[in-house]
Formats: sequence, C-alpha cells, structure tokens
Amino acid sequence: MTDASPIPIPIPRNRWEALASARPDVVLMGPFLVYLALLSLKDLVPVEWLPIAAAMRGVGSLAVVWVFRRYLPPWGRPHLLIALPAGLFAAWGWMAGQYLFDDLGLGGRLPVFPGTKEWIDPRDTLGAGKLFWTAASMRILVACTAVPLVEELFWRAFMLRALVDWHHFDRLPLGAFAWRAMLLSSVLSTLQHPDNWGVSILCWLFFNALFYRTRSVLCLVIVHAVTNLALYLHVLRVGEWSFW
Repeated sequence: MTDASPIPIPIPRNRWEALASARPDVVLMGPFLVYLALLSLKDLVPVEWLPIAAAMRGVGSLAVVWVFRRYLPPWGRPHLLIALPAGLFAAWGWMAGQYLFDDLGLGGRLPVFPGTKEWIDPRDTLGAGKLFWTAASMRILVACTAVPLVEELFWRAFMLRALVDWHHFDRLPLGAFAWRAMLLSSVLSTLQHPDNWGVSILCWLFFNALFYRTRSVLCLVIVHAVTNLALYLHVLRVGEWSFW
C-alpha cells in the first residue's frame, strides 16, 4: 500500500521561492535553461578562458538548483546496482550505436540543423599542455555533476510528465508511464544532440525505461553521470574526439 498523504508545500521565504511555489515548471526547467544559456560562453571567450566558462555554466546551473531546492520533487533511491552498470552500458551503446549509424550512412548532423558535423581535436587550439588538461578536467567535472542533475530534472522529472499533461504535470507522480511521453521526449532529445541524433533517441529510450522502472531521479542522475564519465575517459584514452 502506498502512502497517499500529500507532500507538504513549503511556505515561500523570498521572491524566488514565491516563483517556485507558483510555477513548478520553472523549478525543473530553470537549471537546464540557465545551463544552456551559459553554454554559449564557450564560443564568446578567448580559449584561455574556456575552463572558466565551463566552471560558470556548472556553478550557475547548480546555483539555480540550490535556490529552488525546497521545491524539487523527491530524489528517490540511488539503486546503485542498477545505476552503475546501466551507465557503463549506455556509454558503450552510445559509441557502438554511433559506429553503426556511421556505417549505415546515418551518422551525419540532423538535417533540420544547418552545416555539417565536424570534429576538431581540442589540442589543436589549446595545445597539449596545462591549458588543455585544465579545460578538459573542468569540462568532465561539469559533465559528471551539473549536467546529469539539470538534465534529469528537466527530461525525466519534468518532460515525461509535461508531455502527458503540460498544465498540470505536477499532479502526476514521477514515473507515470505514457507512450506519448516515452517516444516524443526521445525524439526531442535530438535537438540537444543533433550530431548524434540516432544514438540520442536510443539513449533516451533507455534512460526513460530506467526511470519508469525505478521512479528515481537520483538513480538517473547517477546513470547519466557514469555514462558521461565513461565516454570522456574513453576519449582521453584513445583520442576519439568525435565523442568529446
């Protein structure tokens, strides 16, 4: 039997918490949107500032999570015995799937996006010394902390429910299943990964299925973090910058 008691709503203490109380969608979308906005800094600053730009998008998005912390949904259990191997499997699937799509001639950029897919070795602009390793370390740190957190709050905690009932998504429990949300969110993920659109769909289907199974945001944050860490370490080990 499940506990049907309603979750107490915190009393707002400032204007940000008043916004969170009135707009639960902002609580879950805000950190991700701030991350995307700060992501543009990498194209606006000199290469010497790339580590700072990475730190700013990580700290900035996590700050929004902190501001809204009292209004976040339940995190759930970590499910480490599921999350750790699932993250490694997702990393392997991302690479193997991309190789397959490339072999089939489907590995190019999503057609609705302009330009072509191009991969550049970052050492060509950063060198192979201290600047590169500082920038790489900061990029990996953000990819394994801020990115999983803000993306899982957006995609799993918000979008999977909003695509069922946009205006009253917060009335639905986490992990409430609907084929429309399962499939459409996976297709929408290609807007975030236009150069890896095929494997993005497959990865999101896998992540969505895990979320429906565990109903745990924390579990998916760990899965996502392990996936990113495994991919980045693979790139650094073998130099396959197409996955950078």
